[in-house]
Amino acid sequence: MSQIGSQENPLRVAIVGAGPSGFYAAEHILKGEDLHAQVDLFDRLPTPFGLVRAGVAPDHPKIKSVIRVYEKTAARPGFRFFGNVEIGRDISVTELRERYHAVVYAVGTPADNRLGIPGDDRPGSVAATEFVAWYNGHPAYADEAFDLSCERAVVIGNGNVALDVARMLVLDPGELGATDTADHAIAALAGASVSEVVVLGRRGPAQAAFTNPELRELGELTGVDVVVDPAEVDVEVPDDLVPTARRNVDILRSYAERPLGTADRRISLKFLRSPAELLGDGRHGPVTGVRVVQNRLEDGRAVATGEEVVIPCGLVIRSIGHLGRALPGVPFDERRGLIRNDGGRVCEDDGTPRTGEYAVGWIKRGPSGVIGTNKKCAADTVARLLDDLAGDRLADPSSGADEAWLRTRVPELVSWRGWEAIDEHERGLGSPAGRPRIKLVRVPEMLAVAGQNTGVSV
Repeated sequence: MSQIGSQENPLRVAIVGAGPSGFYAAEHILKGEDLHAQVDLFDRLPTPFGLVRAGVAPDHPKIKSVIRVYEKTAARPGFRFFGNVEIGRDISVTELRERYHAVVYAVGTPADNRLGIPGDDRPGSVAATEFVAWYNGHPAYADEAFDLSCERAVVIGNGNVALDVARMLVLDPGELGATDTADHAIAALAGASVSEVVVLGRRGPAQAAFTNPELRELGELTGVDVVVDPAEVDVEVPDDLVPTARRNVDILRSYAERPLGTADRRISLKFLRSPAELLGDGRHGPVTGVRVVQNRLEDGRAVATGEEVVIPCGLVIRSIGHLGRALPGVPFDERRGLIRNDGGRVCEDDGTPRTGEYAVGWIKRGPSGVIGTNKKCAADTVARLLDDLAGDRLADPSSGADEAWLRTRVPELVSWRGWEAIDEHERGLGSPAGRPRIKLVRVPEMLAVAGQNTGVSV
């Protein structure tokens, strides 16, 4: 047989997960001028782009412009998209290994960390992952219902997602209505009673993980006051802060210096506080408040002082990190919530690399960085894949991976053409209302549009 990567025997790679890391991995494989490759990108949804579609805040359309980069990758020779395919349910990992020289897992970290405190499971205690997916129209969360009748919500966490959630809760309904927020969420948020969002961080402003634009944007919201206690801004600010953290402190100091406004809505940023208990009536009653412990900093670490306060609220949204979920047949580190890997090479529990299996993105390294961080991460993993290709260390597939076989397993397979039909349909729905799109939030609707608009099987 001719060499793998030649025109007669192209390198066949399956990528599981069509989010940013999956597309970047595909790009790095397909852009090789001397390498002939066939990359099949699988996703369990009929729609690609992962968190760019279902995680980026709807009022941040510029961030979503990265989709144009992924569309260029999709236009490269050798690229195929197979949506509405769940690996582990429709097709096994073993079957992928039998049909591809390499399999790259780019499945992200969809599960959330728990607070691990009493009352964590009360009604009204929800994960930011669920809330974000709900307002972004993810089909798995379209039927979720959140009680927004309270006046105060508490968001626990000091990252960009925490700010996204806080902003969405108080955003002016007119601004929200011009975005691609799911219709069910627009209606619910427009009728919400939330007038204050308290964002809690266990450490100080200098240790917060916000990016500068996200933090600065809070101060530009229409009809929203941003409240910061001046006494909390300058607590243990190291001299050697990285520029982003230094600017964060400066932005927070500017908020602290503002006179208290009279806006109808406010976001209160509180630091050096850790939740100790979610309060409510009885053992299973809904959240009525958060018992919070005051902290002090010791060498950048949060240490409880013993001083406590109760913050009354009716909704608690935790934004304290993500965990991956195990794929059947793939080694998984339960403690870290990641696929077990060494620099992107999937490893057995004893550290032995698996032949032709790789991980990329958050499921490889954990939920860190911004969208662009996944590009370098993908490049590093693909470099190892290509090293293994050069060293004749890839799998030797016994079967082909033709689309006809896939359709015997998933009759309602969605191709890239099917996705383009969905995309065109959504944009057409949104255009008369001056919106970028109105999202379809039900898989059967997506499948119907994908098939009807192409005139062929989806």
